[in-house]
Amino acid sequence: MTSFYDARGNIYGVVSPQTLREAGIALPARAAECAVSRQQWSEAAIALCCHWPEGQRPANSKPHRSDGLLIGPFQASAPFDVLIVNTDGSLAERSGNGLTIFSQALTEQGLIAEQGVVLRVHHDKGEALETSVKPAEIEGVRGFWLDLGQPTFGPEAVGAQTVANVKFNNRDVSHVQPLAELDPDWSHSQFVRIGNPHCVTLLSDASALPSNEQMGESPLNERLTAIAYAMPTGAGNPCPAGVNLQWAVLASPQKIAARVFERGEGPTASSGTSASAVACAAWRVGWVEAGEVRVFMPGGTAPVLLEVSQGELLRVRLFGTARLMD
Repeated sequence: MTSFYDARGNIYGVVSPQTLREAGIALPARAAECAVSRQQWSEAAIALCCHWPEGQRPANSKPHRSDGLLIGPFQASAPFDVLIVNTDGSLAERSGNGLTIFSQALTEQGLIAEQGVVLRVHHDKGEALETSVKPAEIEGVRGFWLDLGQPTFGPEAVGAQTVANVKFNNRDVSHVQPLAELDPDWSHSQFVRIGNPHCVTLLSDASALPSNEQMGESPLNERLTAIAYAMPTGAGNPCPAGVNLQWAVLASPQKIAARVFERGEGPTASSGTSASAVACAAWRVGWVEAGEVRVFMPGGTAPVLLEVSQGELLRVRLFGTARLMD
């Protein structure tokens, strides 16, 4: 019923709207209608598709067998509508790994031509967000370039409140007090919006990178949840709508090491939009130049392409590949 795919250690289930309806979940006919009514069906869909079968949950694993659920397509021809459901039942505006996985599923259904397609993510936080996807090959690996558009920067871009302006590498960034209280090395953050909101904390030393194991344990998990998640699960501080958290350190020229704590998910092995946000933040503070940037996460490496003209970051593209799991 649900097919599971892996993209850089990020696992999503893919299911059609019709399959959910046949299973008894009252999913509206159109993706836009599903988005505005998600509180009526999303938790049931996650329980049906993403909960571990009775007695099959591996030791030390996450409560769910995937990092989220992709519902779609809602039509037989492009552009294709899709819903990205986090395991807490909330809807994401965009997911780089999720859209890579959805693109792979569409390819296996014969629905993506070589010239690419447009995917429309519907959510309950505003208008649907479009992403252009084009099949490509890098170093012999088949995948997809996702056009994520032009990023925006600063507290206003993500609706952050009660943050102070500070300097990092002689560039303007933000001081997020709840993060700095957890670790004094986490005192310099760059807010980035790439369709969805991100807070990239910039580090001078790799030893300040948190591990996924640390972020999954109490009490750090609870305090990061309060920062990343919107109410009522979190505190929505400093962003009332929640924000994805990243930590980044310059590893070598054009290469960044990163960790991710996602809004709606918690610590994750990788995240496509998080990798893109990290690359954008690194460019913003002068760590990297235009062109290809490699972002290293526990789940794998994400190639990100930054297009710059006259000192302005005009476009960010993300390359991803996905495989169907057994």
